[in-house]
Amino acid sequence: MYAPDFAYYRADSVAEIGRLLRAHPGAKLLAGGHSLIPLLKLRLAAPSALIDIGRVAELKGIGVADGRVRIGALTTHAEIAASADVAQHAPALAAAAGVIGDPAVRNRGTVGGNVAHADPASDLPTVLVALGASFAVATDDGERTIAAGDFFQGMMATALGEHDIVTAIDVPARPGGQGQAYEKFSHPASRYAVIGVAAAVERQGDAVGSVAVALGGLVPAAVRAGSVEQALSGQAPTAEAVAAAAAEVSNDLGDDLIGDIYASAEYRRAMAPVCVKRALTAALHPAPASPPPSSGGSGSGSGSSWWPWS
Repeated sequence: MYAPDFAYYRADSVAEIGRLLRAHPGAKLLAGGHSLIPLLKLRLAAPSALIDIGRVAELKGIGVADGRVRIGALTTHAEIAASADVAQHAPALAAAAGVIGDPAVRNRGTVGGNVAHADPASDLPTVLVALGASFAVATDDGERTIAAGDFFQGMMATALGEHDIVTAIDVPARPGGQGQAYEKFSHPASRYAVIGVAAAVERQGDAVGSVAVALGGLVPAAVRAGSVEQALSGQAPTAEAVAAAAAEVSNDLGDDLIGDIYASAEYRRAMAPVCVKRALTAALHPAPASPPPSSGGSGSGSGSSWWPWS
């Protein structure tokens, strides 16, 4: 199908993006385009104007300072997956970025566009919630910061206002002794997450210290699994303790689970403990460091994307 008619503008700065949004109510921002363009072609979106932000240099790049990794909103998934800084300080984020879609998607899709779209089957929201990330947002009045846990409010719904612009993502650098992992059960065609689980686990001597687990894919918006976290914290890091904690995920799942022709809500609920157990195990026993992936590849390597029958 063909997209409806729209006016086209190209912005060269964040300030200009704001001016154009205020001048054209209902306009949409065009970054990588992998989420917006299909909506336009299916006529599920019909904005009066598109504002191309792909050349705004101030929205690009990755840096580390003050114990945080700052990632510009226009940084691509491939750049995140290949970043040595991200791999060192937020390895679960690097792993998730490396299994998004296919090489075309990873080389064009952007982290800012991904989180602003807030697809429940996306990978990055789940990881960013687990890692305690926050979003820098330009507003009409300046700038504000939104915690990832408050940012995602439902299926394709966020805390962004009409003229708000995500400018960067701040991810805390992992503390010593913390392992991170992202595991997902992928849809075989789209590579979207049927179920996605991100885990960050700290060891304190012979016991588990702090635990953060987030769920995605099977729920309308990425959410922390508090029952799992509480069950594992303070326990010995044994397989039995991990399995018992993973079983608690049923207490973190409400009645609003996603179901579709590929996997019913009941199937997702039944598989959730398996996914959580794999993520916790991988976080407690991280694999030896390996070179960051290239921008190519299938995005379905073992350890980050798996099949329940494998």
